[in-house]
This record gives sequence, C-alpha cells and structure tokens, in this order.
Amino acid sequence: MTSQEAEIYALKVTNWLISNQDLLDVFMSSTGVSEATIKSDFHDGVFLAAILDFLLLDDKWVIAACDAMQLEPDAMHSARLMLPGGEKVNWT
Repeated sequence: MTSQEAEIYALKVTNWLISNQDLLDVFMSSTGVSEATIKSDFHDGVFLAAILDFLLLDDKWVIAACDAMQLEPDAMHSARLMLPGGEKVNWT
C-alpha cells in the first residue's frame, strides 16, 4: 500500500465515522476533538492517522466500517502504518 492509497483508505473510513453519530460522539469525547476540528483537519495525515488509531482500538469498529464500505479489514492496519507516526519503532 502506498501512502496515497493509505490516505484514500483513511478518508473513506473517516467519512464512515462521520456518518455514524454514536461512534463519532465516542471519538469526540475520548479525544477532545470538536466538529470544527474534524471539518478543518479532515485531509490532514496526522488527523487521519488518529481516526484509524481510534477505530483500531476495537475489532467491532474495524469490521463495521469495512463491511459498510466493502474495504478489507486487514488493510486498515497497513494504511495506518503508511500514515504519519505509523513507522515501525526499533527499540534496540
């Protein structure tokens, strides 16, 4: 997956999150993000990474998003790795 493909994937997932009001409320309350921030940072790679980080906290959320958009669930992790902050950390 390229970084551009990862961004497109994350944008699709973000659109899905925005359309899911109950989960969007959980996201906003747990992160402190406002609707204004969502609108202004929608195309920011760091913000998109935060959306994927949030959804990856629960397999049910990943599956629901991917089922709704006919996306491959395993690709969400791959997409996250290609966005800012997703680099594999070498602790040695």
